[in-house]
Amino acid sequence: MRGDFSKAAASYDAAAVLAAEVGRRMAERLDYVRLDPKCMADIGCATGDGIRELARRYPKALPLAIDYALPMLRQVQSRSGLIQRLIKKPSRGVNARVEALPLKSASLDLVWSNLMLQWLDDPLPAFRDVQRSLDVSGLFTFSLLGPDTLKEIRAACIACGIEPPLRKFHDMHDIGDMLVAAGFADPVMDMEIITLTYPSPRGLLRDQRHLGVRDGLFGTPAKTVGWRDWRRVFAAWQATHKNASLPASFEIVYGHAWKPAPKAIADGRAVINFVKK
Repeated sequence: MRGDFSKAAASYDAAAVLAAEVGRRMAERLDYVRLDPKCMADIGCATGDGIRELARRYPKALPLAIDYALPMLRQVQSRSGLIQRLIKKPSRGVNARVEALPLKSASLDLVWSNLMLQWLDDPLPAFRDVQRSLDVSGLFTFSLLGPDTLKEIRAACIACGIEPPLRKFHDMHDIGDMLVAAGFADPVMDMEIITLTYPSPRGLLRDQRHLGVRDGLFGTPAKTVGWRDWRRVFAAWQATHKNASLPASFEIVYGHAWKPAPKAIADGRAVINFVKK
């Protein structure tokens, strides 16, 4: 999937309607949070919409654009706008995976991630490294796809007697449990369904290919059910929506959590706070 995502850098923006809308809704949630970050990161930054929004909101902070696909980071750098040149803090590109961030512990105050974490088979190691990288009272805010994503196509698979080969996504309650296990405090999770419509199955497949996630979402045909069965599935999807656009639902899970003060230091000694009265 890494290779597909790298190849998609040039075509990504034209198909990233969902990511752009979810990013806008994530940004609105920051209106209700008091933050004055010194250093912030967009992990899985793609072409940089998220880090540009963060730079607009927090012009004094150092912005880090982090992605494991170098072509995406090149797109970010090529699109650095006037605002970043004026504040003399253009985003710095970091080529890395979220499970192994090359950052000092407690070096970030805000971590943002939009529709990337669902591609990890196990998000817990990533959550742990994000928690390590955040300073005390730092905020982790993110979105990812939930299990009801493309429920129409999953139903069409079942109608055709085919076990849905689409990627299985984590439930938001499991994500919340992982955040707690990673050491975060006060995780807040919620979800919504955003439905896109397509004139034909080809439009959905084209968008996912341009995003670099088609095989990650649908599976490689030769390794799953094959194109002949997919044609049956898509025909069943169309049959339930005759003379109408085809709905494709995406479950969007939103989460945010804070890094609490440590209860123990590195050598295992407990931290006790005394309050003078």
